[in-house]
Amino acid sequence: MAKWERTIFVTGGAGFIGSNFVKFLRKERPKWRIVNFDALTYAGNLDNLRELADDEGHHFVHGDIRDRNGVTKAIDGCDGVIHLAAESHVDRSINDAGPFVSTNVVGTQVLCDVCVESKAIDRFVHIGTDEVYGSLPLERTDLKFVETMPVQPRSPYAASKAAGDLLVLAFAETFHLPAVVTRCSNNFGPNQFPEKVIPLFVTNLIDGKKVPLYGDGRNVRDWLHVLDHCEAILAVFERGRVGEVYNIGGNNERSNLELTHTILKLMRKDESMIEPVADRPGHDRRYAIDASKIEKELGWKPTRSQWPTALMDTLEWYQDHEWWWRPLKDKAFNATMLKRE
Repeated sequence: MAKWERTIFVTGGAGFIGSNFVKFLRKERPKWRIVNFDALTYAGNLDNLRELADDEGHHFVHGDIRDRNGVTKAIDGCDGVIHLAAESHVDRSINDAGPFVSTNVVGTQVLCDVCVESKAIDRFVHIGTDEVYGSLPLERTDLKFVETMPVQPRSPYAASKAAGDLLVLAFAETFHLPAVVTRCSNNFGPNQFPEKVIPLFVTNLIDGKKVPLYGDGRNVRDWLHVLDHCEAILAVFERGRVGEVYNIGGNNERSNLELTHTILKLMRKDESMIEPVADRPGHDRRYAIDASKIEKELGWKPTRSQWPTALMDTLEWYQDHEWWWRPLKDKAFNATMLKRE
């Protein structure tokens, strides 16, 4: 009898969502082996995988999804793919869209090509974002993103992710790649790179620094705990319909202003710690996910994203893991990025 029931190729598995998913999968499917393929760019971090150092079911490969030969070699023996590797920071895409197109579009195309050529992949899940849908008006609280909406991306990052989604769906139609696309709302939780809003605010406050708040702070996001997201990805991988798109949301809409005030309250700080900053170009007003499709078809619902408990647990993780985030925050990346969502 084979030692492993399946061998799954996970791209971007040293990043925030990827590392949480890899650890979640090892726990939930201990008889599955994981080949973790990551380029270890600024947001990829092997410290995220420290607890898997001696796990024979986890094999890390340092590689770039744009490298066809590297992907072909690493994916040999795998029968499923979870594609998480992506450039994912909106402000970085505004400063330079090139890496986003290269990784999120060309890298996805290379991975799809290799999977078609291998003929061994029986399931391919491409992890996308709700940002491909564009922006909803604040006053229309009845409107939410549904999978049948046209994509209307408003940033280079979102456009590159929309292109990746469409490539994967096209490969499903043209080459019968057994692919499924997911689109999730804003994630939060442990191991998130400290340029993102929640870890940025928490670590700033730990250091006695103010938190930068964009514009009027009324922009709304649907917050999803990363482990709820991981559970949904696994459900889509095992039971999702090929060629379909599934929205994944936390049922947890909060304005940036509400998020800021809640973090300040939980960390016993007052509003004097808020630093208003100029809004970014094309800042989407509201994201809201209708996740009824995945709930009805696959029986998944978020169970870990409740406010403020889940947020408090996340804040405590960063307070208890200064050894993890301090070296990342001290790196010489553009200081303006630390003021961005």
